[in-house]
Amino acid sequence: MDVLSVVIGVVVLVGILVSIGLHEVGHMVPAKKFGVRVSEYMVGFGPTLWSRRKGETEYGLKAIPLGGYVRMVGMMPAAPAGARPARGFFGQVVADARDASVAEIRDGEEHRAFYHLSTPKKLVVMLGGPVMNLLIAVVLTFVVLVAIGLPTITTTVGAVSECTPTATSAEGEPVCGPDAAPSPAAAAGLRPGDEVVSWGGTAVTSWEQLQELIAGSPDEQVPVVVERDGERVATTVTTAEREQPVTDADGAPVTGADGAPVTETVGFLGVTPTRDYEPLPLSSVPQEVWAQVSGTAAAIVTLPVRVGEVAVQAFTDEPRAADTVMSPVGVGRIVVDVIAADGPMIWTLQVVLSLLASLNVALFVFNLIPLLPLDGGHVANALYEGAKRTRARMRGLPRPAPADVARMMPVAYVMFVVLLGTGVLLMLADVVDPVQLF
Repeated sequence: MDVLSVVIGVVVLVGILVSIGLHEVGHMVPAKKFGVRVSEYMVGFGPTLWSRRKGETEYGLKAIPLGGYVRMVGMMPAAPAGARPARGFFGQVVADARDASVAEIRDGEEHRAFYHLSTPKKLVVMLGGPVMNLLIAVVLTFVVLVAIGLPTITTTVGAVSECTPTATSAEGEPVCGPDAAPSPAAAAGLRPGDEVVSWGGTAVTSWEQLQELIAGSPDEQVPVVVERDGERVATTVTTAEREQPVTDADGAPVTGADGAPVTETVGFLGVTPTRDYEPLPLSSVPQEVWAQVSGTAAAIVTLPVRVGEVAVQAFTDEPRAADTVMSPVGVGRIVVDVIAADGPMIWTLQVVLSLLASLNVALFVFNLIPLLPLDGGHVANALYEGAKRTRARMRGLPRPAPADVARMMPVAYVMFVVLLGTGVLLMLADVVDPVQLF
């Protein structure tokens, strides 16, 4: 593995950590702004690798970079007055969650508990993380589409064939025999770097158009104008002939009654184009981000089915589809494949940035699922609490107590087990039968 591969690998790891870290910053900053005490800010899970306390918050990095958290004091209020004693396993879970939340509140700082925030402030805090991921995705998409641009075939000559092919190899590649004539482009003096301006008096605006013009001029003398070193140079090209398979609208070869491929005679010039990166308009960014958000949302709706498909494909003889869901391990394997493809550095960078953008879109959409322990679960709770308070205010009733979030802890435990199991299954699938792009 060369230095560039190591650098790109580090960029991916740092990109994932930054995405996680900024997600948590999106929660932490508004929480502190609204007076909530944030006792911990951690990137990763498991054993702590490094931490430092600044003010009332401990900042740290943990060993498993698959998530992060901020500990906001007082996420759950104490048990309502007159509540029955805890019974059963889940009853004890609810009681323990309440006790742990209340125990974090220092004497005299009850007003700094999260559950005392108004509904709008709770929404700002809990949506801050996913929105941060959305903003990251927008920035990365801007870099990929606007700052760098998409690869586009241009009308500039990249290479000139030395000869006119006299045969075709078994792989379908043109082959020049020992007596092959110079290619029409070489005979006319065309050079790499020449930009074809016109062909037979027709202004050339795209490589696809030029291909059609060349194909339609077999064995003809054609006046050509190219731009070379800032000046326009006129020349005449005598095209050659070659046989080309006829294809239908879907690009499939057309065969005759005898089953043999149908061919047609087309013109041959002997040049290949260059590829350049053409920036897209700014309007393409929201369009692309929305396409990713809607596509990810649709995938999450069918997630149980898609995870089942992954399990079947990974642990049977059925091939793994390229559009199946993946774990971070799978994303890492794709990055390795991209690096191993040995493509242009700018292409590799684009693919990596696009993957990071997709990851942030996934974090944005997934965290909006309205179930604890995801951010969407706290958002749903805040909206429920706000609806109760609005109803009470409209009826002239006393302000209701904060919503009893702890009652949803059994759901959070079940969701945690489901998410953990899904994550382990996807990681195993990505190890046993990873997605292959190339």
